[in-house]
Amino acid sequence: MKIAFVGKGGSGKTTLSSLFIRHLAADGAPVVAIDADINQHLGVALGLDETEAGELPAMGDRLPMIKDYLRGINPRITSAGTMTKTTPPGEGSRLLRVRENNPVYDACARSVELDGGAVRLMVTGPFTDADLGVACYHSKTGAVELCLNHLVDGRDEYVVVDMTAGSDSFASGLFTRFDITFLVAEPTRRGVSVYRQFKEYAADFGVALAVVGNKVHGQEDLDFLRAEVGDDLLVSVGYSDWVRAMEKGRPPRFEFLEDASRRALRLLRTAADATYELRDWERYTRQMVHFHLKNAESWGNERLGVDLAAQIDPGFVLGDGIGTPV
Repeated sequence: MKIAFVGKGGSGKTTLSSLFIRHLAADGAPVVAIDADINQHLGVALGLDETEAGELPAMGDRLPMIKDYLRGINPRITSAGTMTKTTPPGEGSRLLRVRENNPVYDACARSVELDGGAVRLMVTGPFTDADLGVACYHSKTGAVELCLNHLVDGRDEYVVVDMTAGSDSFASGLFTRFDITFLVAEPTRRGVSVYRQFKEYAADFGVALAVVGNKVHGQEDLDFLRAEVGDDLLVSVGYSDWVRAMEKGRPPRFEFLEDASRRALRLLRTAADATYELRDWERYTRQMVHFHLKNAESWGNERLGVDLAAQIDPGFVLGDGIGTPV
């Protein structure tokens, strides 16, 4: 399952995504965790110290290698240099799977040991001073989008992405790459404003959306969220001593997480698992093609000097039974 956590800055989406990742790992589920936020905090939330987190290999710095590997022997892609973040796979492309070993994971992923298990952690890399004036952050997240376009994941396999804050994910087709999106909202007007934007943008693309109320203190906060987001409110969480200790860098063992938070995490997993039966690989592939053509027309063809529409394999549909070349 491909799962995104979104929300405004400070909403607690990184904290909740890290708790969900720990919950999955404790149950022995295979997990690829990706930090796609401009502020790289997921590694620290998973227990790395600041130095270890800062030394994680940046996917954005390894984009040429990622493109070259995923291109495989696809005859429609003449070179890795002509691939963009939206390039869809076709016959001959190499695909990624959650449980396998491959050069992309070797270069970009690191194993993070958690209570009861381990996860693969990948990061886009921070927005640096060298990027100012010459790049936008969406060029960093392009590596994430390209990998998700080439990813075949199955039941009980999880890819959890801590997304950019606010509605930045709508700058490309990245927001359509998920089976479900958990939107973390505080019980404030600003807290639900991102929800309204996301709901509006996602409506035409069949994006499954569930709201997780965070920092909820009492019935009044809960009533506010229910009034603002209605049936999209899946669960709410309040203050946690465990989380406060984690934020201080001294988390207890995960087994001591409070029961209320454990119940909330189980609800998130149940909601995510339920979307597997709704998975539509043909629609998923069509959406890849849609955003690829949109990018080609708006900037890609002119910048790269090629017709990016020619990269589309009209007979190819990504899916569970697709093989990949050596």
